[in-house]
Amino acid sequence: MKKILLKAPLGLAVTLATSQVFASGFALNEQSISGMGTGFAGRSSSAEDASTVFGNPAGMSRLKHEQVSLGAATLFAKSDISQTRSTFGGQQDGDMVPTTTVPMGYYVKPLDEHWAVGVGFYVPFGLITDYGSDFAGRYYANKSEVTTLTFQPTVSYAFNDKVSIGFGPTINRISGEISGMVPNPLSPGSNDGKLKSNGDDTALGFNAGLLVQATDRTRLGLTYHSKVSYHLDAKSKLTGGIFSVVGVSGRSYDASLDVDLPESVDLSLTHQLNDDWTLYLGSTWTRWSRFKELTIENSGLPALLSGALGTVSEEQNWHDTWAHAIGAAYRLNDQWVLRAGMSVDQSPANNTNRGPRIPTGDRTVLSFGAGWTPVQDVTIDLAYSYLQEESVRVNETSATRGAYSAKYRNSASGFGTSISYRF
Repeated sequence: MKKILLKAPLGLAVTLATSQVFASGFALNEQSISGMGTGFAGRSSSAEDASTVFGNPAGMSRLKHEQVSLGAATLFAKSDISQTRSTFGGQQDGDMVPTTTVPMGYYVKPLDEHWAVGVGFYVPFGLITDYGSDFAGRYYANKSEVTTLTFQPTVSYAFNDKVSIGFGPTINRISGEISGMVPNPLSPGSNDGKLKSNGDDTALGFNAGLLVQATDRTRLGLTYHSKVSYHLDAKSKLTGGIFSVVGVSGRSYDASLDVDLPESVDLSLTHQLNDDWTLYLGSTWTRWSRFKELTIENSGLPALLSGALGTVSEEQNWHDTWAHAIGAAYRLNDQWVLRAGMSVDQSPANNTNRGPRIPTGDRTVLSFGAGWTPVQDVTIDLAYSYLQEESVRVNETSATRGAYSAKYRNSASGFGTSISYRF
């Protein structure tokens, strides 16, 4: 029993801490539809609408009218899983990510020629994967669902028409649910048990930005998204199979873990070539090297389980990552703007620790978008992105859970729309 259960509760910790990377692998950074159209190139320097609350708080100083922007992005993901090998058999399932829609909303109000205030609500990352109980790697991954919601009140100040700054504290709510199958030591593959864990927390962070109008046609933007430290109070429940045999089925146990989601820095450039063409460049650095290991503390366990699950650690050894993007916009006329962009993004996971819950690799994203202004004060933005990841291998082995290996190639399509109204 000790060996069987040793790493099961860590699944919640790993999922909660790494879901931002999974979102980078499957989702499309959906905090701005106008930015999505250019592959998020120029995210911290464009300041085209109220979504700059997230992209660069300093950009609010460029918005001369009070405005509100509401939108949503829908993600359709697919995993091509092949070359599967599993000790205990099972299905090779490539439909592990259900269709997901992510909302966003922003409001900005200029107070005078120097000050502007705003507020944003967005989903910085999330994860939903569901392999099913008969998945070939079910002892390593079953279902994972994590959501983070962020509320950000923001203020910006323009020193002059060249330089502005912005700052916004973030209130972040994280919640997660994870389940996994636990093998029967007497007859693996039949009469399995199940472990389900839930945890949540609210934590504070901040976003800060600098925007510089370097020339009449060129802007530079720098945005810092702080790390967010969570202390999760979790509940774990053991049900069915092996747990019924040892008399602990249906009981809930307390658990806690500390997770730091790392800081990131976004640097970008917006250059207006002429009245029709605008070019965007951007790079984002994320400090994933903070994520070396995770430790979960469990309490209230019966003596049979306390030795194995009192304190459990698991190494991750991730590395810092860079994402780079290039994009362009063409003003067709007074009503239409057409956009396109491409981005490349590194995965922080190494080949040794990559598992079926977060089976992502380096990715390339192609994006297209359009902005339509049917009347002076209303703009409707549309965007489409296609994501393709490199092929990666997952190799897991355990004396009690058997071996699971497979080749993953992930892809996704995302559609987004938003409407902005200027007062």
